Amino acid sequence: MELSILLGVLVFLLIIGVPVAFSLLGATLVTFFMMDMPAIAVFQRMAGGMSIFSLMAIPFFVFAGELMHRSGIAERLVRVAEAAFGRSRGGLGQVDVGASMLFGAVSGSAIASVSAMGSTLMPMMRERGYDADYAVNVTSTSAVCGLLIPPSHNMIIYAAAAGVGVS
Repeated sequence: MELSILLGVLVFLLIIGVPVAFSLLGATLVTFFMMDMPAIAVFQRMAGGMSIFSLMAIPFFVFAGELMHRSGIAERLVRVAEAAFGRSRGGLGQVDVGASMLFGAVSGSAIASVSAMGSTLMPMMRERGYDADYAVNVTSTSAVCGLLIPPSHNMIIYAAAAGVGVS
């Protein structure tokens, strides 16, 4: 019953054009009021969900990626990847993939990888005659593939949801 109320209110709010975040909040509040849960139980569950220490790694990964971008490490990773892959046909696309894999292995964040590699490699790709759509596609997909290399946000979230400790 509670699940049908939650999904029904959520779908209704989304259909009438309420932003997603407020739709989720509204559907959750309506469901809590319909279930007659005590407020203290709601706050205890929320606090219990936020007290998972290993989730603190996620903002630190994003910070590490931004730090690497601003300190010039991203450009150095591009140079390493260019030395390894840059001489072949379509080399700058391969450089983008290699640099994103290296950056993803260090930062663990696809968002940080896209911002760092995109700001570094997109102008280089446009200068060498690559289409802008191609450059965006290569950069975004290679950054997402970088998440497969540990450590990554997805692995930490999966471990926290499974109840396994992350060391």
